[in-house]
Amino acid sequence: MPGFLLNATSTLLCAHAGQAKPTAPNPRVRIMGAPVVVQPFPHVVAGCANPPPPANVGPCITAQWIVGAVRVKVMGMPVLLQDSQAICVPTGTPLTVILTQTRVKGM
Repeated sequence: MPGFLLNATSTLLCAHAGQAKPTAPNPRVRIMGAPVVVQPFPHVVAGCANPPPPANVGPCITAQWIVGAVRVKVMGMPVLLQDSQAICVPTGTPLTVILTQTRVKGM
């Protein structure tokens, strides 16, 4: 499905309201002045409210992307879209895209 591309300023939250930021945005391609984000590199999660053991598995630390764009690539790597899917480690919960740029769409 088509969706807006994620860039380094996109707002993403884990299921426990922790904010995720890209570890390695691509500096060669920019949208609205911010680098685009590609699939192979994880996001780091800060501020996750999931309780530590023994109450639960602990807060989300990273998020690995499992679905990216099919047709749009940057330097041979799929870009991330508004409907891309990620799994947080160690909780296994998804990331939710809250806000992204609204000028460039991809598939």
